[in-house]
Amino acid sequence: MKKVVLSLCIFISLHASMLHLALGAAPSRVNPLLATDSASAQIASWVFNGLFKYDKDGNIVGDLAKSWKFLNETTLYITLKNNIYWHDGKKFSASDVLFTYKLATSKKIFTPYANEFRYVKDVKVIDPLHLKIYYKKPYFKALQVWMMGIVPKHILQKEKDVMTSSFNQHPIGTGPYKLRGFEVSKDIVLEANEHYFEHKPYIQKIVYHFLPDPATQFLMLKSKKLDVGGLSPLQYERQIDKDFRSFYNIYEQPSHGYTYLGFNLRLKKFQDKRVREAISLAIDRQQMIDILFFSHAKICTGPFMPGTFAFNEKIKPPKPDLARAKKLLAEAGYTKEHPLHFEIATNSNNSIRMYAAQIIQYQLGKIGVKVRIKAMEWQAFLNTVVTPRKFETVLLGWALGLTPDAYSIWHSKEAKLGGFNLVNYKNKEVDRLIEKAESTIDRAKLSAYYKKIFAIIAHDIPYIFLYIPNSITAVNRAIKNVTPSIVGIMHNEIDWIKP
Repeated sequence: MKKVVLSLCIFISLHASMLHLALGAAPSRVNPLLATDSASAQIASWVFNGLFKYDKDGNIVGDLAKSWKFLNETTLYITLKNNIYWHDGKKFSASDVLFTYKLATSKKIFTPYANEFRYVKDVKVIDPLHLKIYYKKPYFKALQVWMMGIVPKHILQKEKDVMTSSFNQHPIGTGPYKLRGFEVSKDIVLEANEHYFEHKPYIQKIVYHFLPDPATQFLMLKSKKLDVGGLSPLQYERQIDKDFRSFYNIYEQPSHGYTYLGFNLRLKKFQDKRVREAISLAIDRQQMIDILFFSHAKICTGPFMPGTFAFNEKIKPPKPDLARAKKLLAEAGYTKEHPLHFEIATNSNNSIRMYAAQIIQYQLGKIGVKVRIKAMEWQAFLNTVVTPRKFETVLLGWALGLTPDAYSIWHSKEAKLGGFNLVNYKNKEVDRLIEKAESTIDRAKLSAYYKKIFAIIAHDIPYIFLYIPNSITAVNRAIKNVTPSIVGIMHNEIDWIKP
């Protein structure tokens, strides 16, 4: 009888469902406070939970938190869920939240995420399931701050040096999957957490195949060795066949990032709005999208993500108008004999941006503008062009978040070395609106402020907002319960069923 039971267990383990994914880089430290590279952050997202998360519609909901309320504009009261355990069996409690906050803001570790807590004044544990968080002032991201993964006090409080701790390679979290450890440049296996507080994931294992070469990832996808994988527009349109389409469902939605041409507003020629508007009117964004993405992208109309509270749907993309563009240039003093000329700086290892620069160069040539292209390796580009602000215009991309923070990019105080306001954009009304938005916890007011900011920036044209590429994802048709959303394909993976 024992042999029969043992054989059955072996059969089940061998046939347990597995999800095969690709990882383009090796993770360094699977610790949410130290996971600064995308690979580490991706693995950490399966292992750890925050107090809050986004649901499929982009709304903030509880993760480790059961409920919450603001006692006043600067005091947040949180009740934690009572059925949460760390992967080693210890019970999760409010003391773990306090410990995570203290560790993140201490001198024991070096983490860029410490800045997320800059408006947190204090955290008080009431009892194992309740805590109060005090803010220095009303803060519009009071909940989003706590989407960062919480780490276990009972393990890390004993560590002398968290930066070099073995915990970073053998993490213990509360998440839906457990990581037993990993080796650099090797496949990574995650196992379902049978005691996960929502429910045990239906897929027993997630296997990340280490595939740093995108071409190899595509070949693995075509050979049906991956369950989920991204496709470029070229691959989607020209390099997959009926057999591929019969094996995979293909989901397409706007990505969380845009590409822009930024003007250096420190330069006199770009301080004239007529010049910036003329350039905007001469660029045919839709033609660019058709060429670069086979139409699998959308025109970007402003700085915040479509579908979010901050997006202003009233702002429409400018229609190309070469006649008006020429007229504006003439008014600004530029003629055939004295043409406007400038340089576009970008990074050479991004082929799409390189082609985009060439298209802009061609399109602006139609109104007599002379454009040079300067392309450099990424690190050299950052160190010698972007960081010291030594450019006329710059072709770059920016990530779009569900809750954007306009301060770091658009406030005039960030127009400094080390700040993200690269183009030196300064508008007192935008500064005022950003500051008012930052100090509100009222979602409706926040939306109104951000839509005004969106409209003003679009009107001022400090950037030429170009395009938002679509994200194209292939998912094995055998997998059930896949529901695409604004937060991506994988948001409900614990409910996926793979026969």
